[in-house]
Amino acid sequence: MTPRTGHSAPLDETDRRLVQELRADGRLSMRALAERLHISRASAYSRVERLHRDGVITGYTAVVDPERYGFGISAYVYLKISQHSWKAVRQRVLEIPEVWHGALVSGDYDLVLLVRTADAHSLRDLVLSKLQTMPDVTSSHTVLILDELPAEQDGRPAHQPKF
Repeated sequence: MTPRTGHSAPLDETDRRLVQELRADGRLSMRALAERLHISRASAYSRVERLHRDGVITGYTAVVDPERYGFGISAYVYLKISQHSWKAVRQRVLEIPEVWHGALVSGDYDLVLLVRTADAHSLRDLVLSKLQTMPDVTSSHTVLILDELPAEQDGRPAHQPKF
């Protein structure tokens, strides 16, 4: 949950295609990236460096299948927190490895967390022992995820949904 600051960086069509290619395969070499975009390796390298420096590209990661990785249960946990406690709660939430994503949202709840645990017992412990007992958390609501759409790449599903 990285706070977003500043303005969007100026991007041309080549920058957007470069980001699209790296989102599809973050392990591409500069040579392969340059070939796909029909630009020089030097240009590909300097563009990637600029996109890193400008905060457009913030890192690279492996996309894993949660079930195969050992997380049999996934859920959204909605939290209501005390007024003006966002930064303190955010810091505590960042320390919980079962939290895969979080967002400060508008509406009836203040935070939405995507959590993944090994089993129902672990989910119960996470919600009751770690989240609900946090200072400034006033209530929670947990929704189990029964099935998920596939991870997206470039705004499109990576493969067909399971259902």
